[in-house]
Amino acid sequence: MKKEILTSQHTGDSCIRVKHSSGLTVYICEMPGFSGVDALFGTKYGSVNTMFRTAADSDYTTVPEGIAHFLEHKLFENEECGVFELFARTGAMCNAFTSFDKTCYLFSCSKNYEENLEILLDFVQKPFFTKENVDKEMGIIGQEIQMTNDNPEWRVFFNMMENMYRNHPVKTDITGTLKSISKIDAPLLYKCYNTFYNLNNMVLSIAGNIKADKVLEICDKCLKPCSDNGLETIFPEEPEDIVSPEVYEAMPVGASIFNIGYKCTPGDGIERLKRTSAACMALSLITDPAMPMYDHLLKEGVINSTFCGEIFYGNGYFSLIFSGESDSPKLVRDSINAEAERLISEGISEKDFQRIKKSAYGMMIRELNNVEAVSNLMLNAYMDNVGPYDAIDVLYGLTSSDVTEFLQNEMNTGRCVLSVIEKEA
Repeated sequence: MKKEILTSQHTGDSCIRVKHSSGLTVYICEMPGFSGVDALFGTKYGSVNTMFRTAADSDYTTVPEGIAHFLEHKLFENEECGVFELFARTGAMCNAFTSFDKTCYLFSCSKNYEENLEILLDFVQKPFFTKENVDKEMGIIGQEIQMTNDNPEWRVFFNMMENMYRNHPVKTDITGTLKSISKIDAPLLYKCYNTFYNLNNMVLSIAGNIKADKVLEICDKCLKPCSDNGLETIFPEEPEDIVSPEVYEAMPVGASIFNIGYKCTPGDGIERLKRTSAACMALSLITDPAMPMYDHLLKEGVINSTFCGEIFYGNGYFSLIFSGESDSPKLVRDSINAEAERLISEGISEKDFQRIKKSAYGMMIRELNNVEAVSNLMLNAYMDNVGPYDAIDVLYGLTSSDVTEFLQNEMNTGRCVLSVIEKEA
């Protein structure tokens, strides 16, 4: 069992990383003086992982969209009772989520963390799928799919993704479709579970008022050793261009909402982290209320306080997304493009750059005093193939030239998609 101490070169904060003998990677951050404990048990398995094989497979397997989310739901049901009931007895809060590239199971508590950790590790390693409980879940998830289809924020996002990506499965809802989930059965769930829930493809991240030795003792007790299955995942080839620059849909909304997405170059590891840092700074420079574009559009009533930006990335995809409410979404898009050009041609004000950079850096430092944020920081580091403090170190070294270079290379108007949900007439 290999144990490492990982330390931020700028803050001095540290955590422990262990490659457990079972194959699991374990991140532990002891935070004495804090009352809470937050733990996540996750796998590199999300909705985009629909094509895969292991060393034992002669060819790739293709599975229905939505199966990762379906599997997450079913793991909360075992032969004895529901998992929520087990955590309720200890006073812990438990939950789970499936994203595009990961599935995580978690709990938060202020006491009994040892017992809660045993429950977490135990139920995730004990799948229980039958035809009866799979058929029952299909109806539940089918209702969930229909509900999200009625959600304007959900529709405006996936309309954008469907017009940004031609082949990559990121364009499809995490929950799948009614047609795709109808193909899911117990044997297929077991195949996906045995493939992706191999401990060599998983991570435990735990932070708070804990002792590393005790956490590892529980891991020794609960984890079932397994050999690396040689998992490979692939994605359809994705061209650089988009499907369509504009997409509109009418729904019963109080105000028209928009997503403006820029399809960027995907990546991985530390290089993607550097580009993400530059992208976040570029977004902040464009959406910051103190910047001229924002001030002008706000005074003209083109945007309101909902206007914001985010980075969306994962295996094989990377995009910048601006969102908000507006009756003139094309004007918002054109203004963003013009502002990006202005920042490139005139140069980024060092005063504005340092103000926004210091604010972002301060937020990162503050989150190191939050148990939930630290546990998520370590988990995301594993999922992104970087160190838990690399984001802090990368931001510290970021320059305005890095941001200008990103704007020049990635905010390509030819790869921009405007998605609008309009008010029904």
